[in-house]
Amino acid sequence: MPSRIAVLASGRGSNLQAIIDHFDSIARERVAKVVLVASNRSDSPALIRAATASIDIASFDAADDGVQLLDLLRRFRVDLVVLAGYLKRIPPTVIREYAGRIVNIHPALLPAFGGEGMYGARVHEAVIASGARESGVTVHLVDDDYDRGPIVAQWRVPVEESDTPETLAARVLAVEHAIYLRVVEMVALLLTTESKISV
Repeated sequence: MPSRIAVLASGRGSNLQAIIDHFDSIARERVAKVVLVASNRSDSPALIRAATASIDIASFDAADDGVQLLDLLRRFRVDLVVLAGYLKRIPPTVIREYAGRIVNIHPALLPAFGGEGMYGARVHEAVIASGARESGVTVHLVDDDYDRGPIVAQWRVPVEESDTPETLAARVLAVEHAIYLRVVEMVALLLTTESKISV
């Protein structure tokens, strides 16, 4: 049985779109299916992308202690939670219930340039200001600390002398779209395999 994925997104949802397109293209293999896209913003463009793809959508209050989010995940029988540009902290109650089953992507090579408040342009500005010659993306499991969960995969990209935060962001985003969907597929496949073994 395919793993049931919920994607949490706050913004435009470009990684969400890459994930939707990927799983649509391999639907015959029945590895996983995105069954829910939820956001802390009812006006998030990611919700429009999901609705256009006939995926159930929901918004929730990220300021609560996780009750709303946990209720959503349980109601949709979610196996794997994928953060795609989701900018709020995952409450401890959700992390406990979904331990090892929440993945996030960060636009830098963790543990460098991570932590609270480090997202989007701030990350790329910090990388350039540091004089680093490489940046990249990190996919990691989510735990109680921002950007500190176990690393699942990384992909490096060069930082050019002429880079601005915008040009570096574009290079990193292209890599995000290539790596994240593959890692999500791998984790979903592992969950499916574990489920078959435990039956």
